[in-house]
Amino acid sequence: MDESVEMGPIDYILVEWPGRQPNGEVAPHLVDLVERGLIRIIDLALITKGEDGSVAGIELEDLGDGALELSVFEGASSGLISDDDLAEAGNALEPGTSAALLVFENTWAAPFAAAVRRSGGQLVASGRIPVEAIEAALDAAESNA
Repeated sequence: MDESVEMGPIDYILVEWPGRQPNGEVAPHLVDLVERGLIRIIDLALITKGEDGSVAGIELEDLGDGALELSVFEGASSGLISDDDLAEAGNALEPGTSAALLVFENTWAAPFAAAVRRSGGQLVASGRIPVEAIEAALDAAESNA
């Protein structure tokens, strides 16, 4: 990769909902993140896992309430998400659920990431701490104080 390219870290998330689809509440928040320049959607795949364990894609027009807000991302596909990725995502899902697999660039971090690369630095570890773990740690610290 050209070190002069200003690109932020790339993340993916897999969000699962019980039943066939989300209720449309999430879409405006995702649109807001993009409009404010905090993230750039690279790939968005919607999938469902049947009660029998079968995994299939969901088209935006099949979403109901969330379709209008997410229509701005229709065709958002870089080709990074393969059929194997969808199958692996399906393995993480419970039967009878639907999900969104989202690959996105953290554009807010691009200037920092580019400066790190230009200075010869490289990312050697990354992770995410679940909110529940932070809450538990804070509760434990408070009770020990």
